[in-house]
Amino acid sequence: MVEKLIILENIAMVDFLGVANENIKEVASAFPKSKIVSRGNEILIQGNASEIIQINDILNSLVQHYHKFGKVTHDNVKSYIKSEAEYISSQGDDGVLVYGNRGNTIKPKTANQKALVKAVEENDLVFAVGPAGTGKTYISVAMAVQALKNKEVKKIIITRPAVEAGENLGFLPGDLKEKIDPYLRPIYDALDEMIPSEKLKFYQENRVIEIAPLAYMRGRTLNHAFILLDEAQNTTAMQMKMFLTRMGPNSKVIVTGDISQIDLPRNQKSGLGESLKILSGVKGIARVDLDAKDVVRHKLVKEIISAYDKHQEQNDKSKKSGE
Repeated sequence: MVEKLIILENIAMVDFLGVANENIKEVASAFPKSKIVSRGNEILIQGNASEIIQINDILNSLVQHYHKFGKVTHDNVKSYIKSEAEYISSQGDDGVLVYGNRGNTIKPKTANQKALVKAVEENDLVFAVGPAGTGKTYISVAMAVQALKNKEVKKIIITRPAVEAGENLGFLPGDLKEKIDPYLRPIYDALDEMIPSEKLKFYQENRVIEIAPLAYMRGRTLNHAFILLDEAQNTTAMQMKMFLTRMGPNSKVIVTGDISQIDLPRNQKSGLGESLKILSGVKGIARVDLDAKDVVRHKLVKEIISAYDKHQEQNDKSKKSGE
């Protein structure tokens, strides 16, 4: 059980709570698994994270209503409770994974992205392999957020290997968190688009959403979780084995990576490439390949990827002819 304390400022409590606290009692009746206690200008909510987020949304809406109209009626409370319920029930319609903070819909846009969503629905471990900009990480994060909102999992765990691309962590300023955060920035950016900032902060403070470097996964068993390993091409074979064996009951795992952008030392094999060979054909594990056709960034990104692919093919042919 988690809890959240809301402090109401510049509010006449009788106009907000209603006669005999009828407004808060109405909210409490809509969430019987949670406990709402009002003392003075403080409201304490206790329950599971999912319900607390919904209750917090409703109370924030009521606070905004109060500051606009000077009071909150029993009918107002019912209306905001209904609106919240309709929003929650709308998640996942028409292929939509989640609704963004700007009201935009987040859903797979290409055939391979749709194949990724289907693969995750049908398998507990999925490898999504493809170049930058193909949406493999973004869609994976959206599926994780959807699973959390639908109460299919209890937490989201997102991790990346902290491998430097031409930089050295030791020379970067700050403590360990400040050194690692730039490597996790794409994950934060995706979550910022899908979850309101206050909700995201609450989720992180209560460890409902964890974002951490891969080394922090050692020794853990991850149950009832949606787990995403991003930039997996930069894992070593031992790191990949360690990560995959963290998977616990009722969990989903997505491993994303781009085998054309490996930042490991030359004498180090990529754990992603090795695992794709070792686990090929294992039941319950799927692989989805994305390519330049799936790029949803600037139109030039497709051209850049195609040009690099063509250059690599020419180099491979030159090497073979020179042997």
